[in-house]
Amino acid sequence: MSVPVRKQIRFILNDRPISLDDIAPDFTLLDFLRIDQRLTGTKEGCAEGDCGACTVLVGRLGASGLVYETVNACIRFVGSLDACHVVTIEYLAASDGALHPVQQAMVDRHGSQCGFCTPGIVMSLYDLWLETSDATPAAVEKALQGNLCRCTGYETIIEAAKAASSVACDDDRLVAGRAAMEARLSELRDGARVEIESDGGIIFVPGSLDDLAEILEANPEATIVAGSTDVGLWVTKQFRSITPVVFINNLVELKQITETSEGLTLGAGVTYSDAFEAIAERYPEMRGFWERIGGEQVRNMGTVGGNIANGSPIGDTPPPLIALSAQVTLRKGASERTLPLEEFFIDYGKQDRRPGEFVAAVHIPALDASRRFAAYKISKRRDEDISAVCGAFNVKLENGRVADIRIAFGGMAATPKRASAVEAALKDQPWNETTIDTVMEIFEKDFQPLTDWRATAGYRLLVAKNLLMRFFLETEGNSVVIERFETAGA
Repeated sequence: MSVPVRKQIRFILNDRPISLDDIAPDFTLLDFLRIDQRLTGTKEGCAEGDCGACTVLVGRLGASGLVYETVNACIRFVGSLDACHVVTIEYLAASDGALHPVQQAMVDRHGSQCGFCTPGIVMSLYDLWLETSDATPAAVEKALQGNLCRCTGYETIIEAAKAASSVACDDDRLVAGRAAMEARLSELRDGARVEIESDGGIIFVPGSLDDLAEILEANPEATIVAGSTDVGLWVTKQFRSITPVVFINNLVELKQITETSEGLTLGAGVTYSDAFEAIAERYPEMRGFWERIGGEQVRNMGTVGGNIANGSPIGDTPPPLIALSAQVTLRKGASERTLPLEEFFIDYGKQDRRPGEFVAAVHIPALDASRRFAAYKISKRRDEDISAVCGAFNVKLENGRVADIRIAFGGMAATPKRASAVEAALKDQPWNETTIDTVMEIFEKDFQPLTDWRATAGYRLLVAKNLLMRFFLETEGNSVVIERFETAGA
């Protein structure tokens, strides 16, 4: 074995060191806080990472030093916390009991009624307070995307956030103790593999990327967990067993972002938040789309590689990545292979991933200046919601005709899927409204969507067609007016 083995998960909870040697793979941070530690300020609401009542901060060492991010404790597993700093609402007040400026602002601005959602909201606003001393309304709203409040209303909460952002707090524990905490976490990162076997199952935390490959070759049936924004619900909603489990969110080799003239390469462990700046810079048409993937807590936890590996037909990232001709690199042992992303998805719940193989990276080609690109997400709720339909379009025009086009959808089939028949019908045709109208009937050749609680089959087909028309209009420089009307079967 190439790395030493340790039999404990070690992390810092507020100001206390924690070492656990008997822990189940599916033991959530929320249950650990509330049941084991009696830190009941962190609330249990939806148990699926949707409402934000369980929000805490998790600090981790990255390329730029110690970074704190909001996460949903209800779907974060304790086994993923090795060498991290967990911060709960109980840690914000000063040692003499004085409220933190964020807490005091919520009191002064009457930002709480029933109070159930308040601790999670305070933690989200505290994270924003750590990041900026001049929070704009847009920044506050983004910070609160993953926090639902059913009785107070957000106006007073936003006022509290703006009031607190400009108030300094010299004795804030995270600010004053940053250097000391970095040193403590550095000591915990010993490069060892963690192996824990309990009555609940087996946990692995690889010490390196090579160690991950070795673990998976020996345990090809293992569940790989990066951000747990999907796997967390397997446990809390479906009550599925995930043992043995391999937690990979600690692997710096999977968190690399590489930019060249040829494009962008994201390691499979890069979170949505980590990827945002590079995505927004290289593919600005995806900026607004990317900010609608979950809420801030979900984007801080979820990974692009995990979104691909799980193969959900309604995953947000595969359609735009397929439209951009992305490729995925898979690794097994010391061997790697790369294939077009659309070929990775075979059928519902089935991907081209062999036993012991894992997603290592995704490669996104640079977007040529001659091409037009757009990605759209259609959901019942604008923020913090799952897509009913996700559509992405990438066209190259020459002399007013379609030289090349790639169209991909999510929510329209058992996998993320290209609209191959529509693409073929558009190829070499004039890029005008007549052509667009002509290909509308061809959508039925590509897709036979299902009806479920998110949308009917008729609605999905209509949306897909309308998104193509919207893309065409936008490429022509026209503004789009969205109208509501009824159609038979939709």
